[in-house]
Amino acid sequence: QVQLVESGGGLVQAGGSLRLSCAASGRTFGSYSMGWFRQAPGKEREFVATISWSSGATYYGDSVKGRFTISRDNAKNTVYLQMNSLKPEDTAVYYCAFRSLGTIATLSDRYNYWGQGTQVTVSS
Repeated sequence: QVQLVESGGGLVQAGGSLRLSCAASGRTFGSYSMGWFRQAPGKEREFVATISWSSGATYYGDSVKGRFTISRDNAKNTVYLQMNSLKPEDTAVYYCAFRSLGTIATLSDRYNYWGQGTQVTVSS
């Protein structure tokens, strides 16, 4: 079992920045990857970013490329999502996810564990 605890969401004006954190605990050994997804009201869950824990390889969704950065702290078992130049359309609940394989993936059904989600609201 893996437990994920997210933090860092909130309300920010358009053009501002936020940093989300996700601390992982439990069976976090071997090869794995972590990712961020988001879901706005009435919309499907959308891939945001992912990182391979061992290689550090990253991949981003087209809507956030160039504005968001995913990173990891191995010692703290924590993944971060730095979000810059935020837009109202970035408003959503952001979920951290854990995949029990080291290769990165963009489909939500490839991830085994999920956090509870944290709300990000960007005002215009």
